[in-house]
Amino acid sequence: MSAESSKGSINNGYELDHKELDIRDSEEFKEIPLENISEVPNKRGYFEKNPKVARLVRISIYVFLHLFVVGYFSYATYHYHDITNYECHWQENPLCGINFCTGYGMLLLLLGFIYLGLFYYYLFKPMVGHSLHRNYIRPFSKKWHNFSRTRVVSLASIALLLTLLAIFSYFECRDEPQKLVSLVAPCFFILCGYVFSTNRRAIQWRIVITGITCQFLLGIFCIRWEVGRKIFECIGNKVATFLDYGTDGAEFVFGDFLVKNNVFAFAILPVIFFFSFFISILYYMGTMQWVVVKLGWILQQILGTTVCESVTAAANIFLGMSESPLLIRPYINKLTKSEIHTIMVSGFATVSGTVLAAYLSFGASAAHLITSSVMAAPATLAISKLYMPETEESQTSSDKIELEKSQDSSLLDAASSGASNAVPIVLGIIANIVAFVAFIAFLNGLVSWFGYLVGLEDIDFEWIFSKLFIPLVWAMGVPKQDCDIIAKVVATKTIINEFVAYERLGQYIENNQITARSAGIATFAICGFANPSSLGILIGSLSAMAPHRRSTITSVAFRAFVVGSIVCFVSASFAGILIQEEDERTNYNRIFEKLGRKNVTQF
Repeated sequence: MSAESSKGSINNGYELDHKELDIRDSEEFKEIPLENISEVPNKRGYFEKNPKVARLVRISIYVFLHLFVVGYFSYATYHYHDITNYECHWQENPLCGINFCTGYGMLLLLLGFIYLGLFYYYLFKPMVGHSLHRNYIRPFSKKWHNFSRTRVVSLASIALLLTLLAIFSYFECRDEPQKLVSLVAPCFFILCGYVFSTNRRAIQWRIVITGITCQFLLGIFCIRWEVGRKIFECIGNKVATFLDYGTDGAEFVFGDFLVKNNVFAFAILPVIFFFSFFISILYYMGTMQWVVVKLGWILQQILGTTVCESVTAAANIFLGMSESPLLIRPYINKLTKSEIHTIMVSGFATVSGTVLAAYLSFGASAAHLITSSVMAAPATLAISKLYMPETEESQTSSDKIELEKSQDSSLLDAASSGASNAVPIVLGIIANIVAFVAFIAFLNGLVSWFGYLVGLEDIDFEWIFSKLFIPLVWAMGVPKQDCDIIAKVVATKTIINEFVAYERLGQYIENNQITARSAGIATFAICGFANPSSLGILIGSLSAMAPHRRSTITSVAFRAFVVGSIVCFVSASFAGILIQEEDERTNYNRIFEKLGRKNVTQF
């Protein structure tokens, strides 16, 4: 490039021709602010000078896209012949033979949701929604809020709610009364929450009761109701299929031998790179923030919790305990002690989407894993506020909070950084599993040696520690004959991590050593990051985001660790009431058949 042309280049990297150089050297150009430099008339600013043409081009593109979608949908409708394979008659019920989880049915759902959203945001909301909300919904919600917060109405609502739950439990468990044992654990943990609460007088029972009720209702929808169960089974299958695409990249890099033989570090963990890559793209596009804000708003409106803790609880459905606080990083220094405790509980009570593939490879149910994370969202807010109620004035109660935006400069940059950011996650998982499994093996050997000297050769550290969990798993509804094995699984998750626990649980299921219902309860009980290594990881990540709050973070960390485990145990207890043995048996048969392992037909 010549020296003359170098003088005529702007920071955006484009070169100006001679006319543009004349414009730049003129006094008129010098008066234009730097941020408006794109408005300078040039060949590339054609659309800026002709907004009508730009609008016409934009409308033409939209019309073309819609015509393409309509054309594709019309041809797919014409081409779809699977409907003739069903016993129902198309003329009588057009939807009777459509499987909405695959094929044409999934296309119908996707287009329905997309165009319903477009109708709402571009037609209904601007034309009707704003005035409807301003004139009717907002005044009514204020009146209802004042009315429902009165003491008499609150007590009556709680009494009615408990009565309805008691009636449901009676009809659900009348043929299997042993399921009622599952209510022991939630009642016990609520009592413990009151006894060990940091301030009993400050407990807001409305938040506690509403949150736990939402957890139970979500369990009914996702586990017991056939439609909801099929929806979450479909979502789980789609998630599993999506994560399976990560194995293609693993096979290319590591070869077929390591991947096909399910070597953990090479077949399972590389899927984390793929999922992190995808999440980073959604984060850059703002999609993840939008979904999290909407879910957080719902939790805030239902429970009455603050924005930051509600948003983090919603984010933990999708993200890990280290990633979700990044959304509210500018506000962490302003959080109260109770809010920090709630955020840490949310991290310990859920698992990240990046590690689902590992659990699925061991035989865990994708539907149960997703259901557990969804049920944990309201439960973390409720139970954490029971054990550590709010006693300070929150500075983040406004609903105008702005979430942290992506720091990536482009879509390609976001994709690349997403894959790269998974490197420390994968290495951290490998390091923690190797270290903790080796340490537990050392403790087992040490305890076994002491036992051998006194004639107790079958005793080791895990055996002793697991005995402490037998009353707990019985209180969650596990049958007596399976309590010893499930207690070992829960103990393994608590002292090592959930990876090893799911691997051992899969072996017990495959070897027909436990019932399907016990396996389902255990899947919920260990679906969380509450383990010693995660405790250190979360303290370190939050302290790095808010160094001035490190003392507060460390002071509530262990309590949050315990409460996060309790949230998982309460979810497992509700699952113990709702899970049906026959449905679970069919589910695990399908899972292990897909994995190409032994088809579990007997429990």
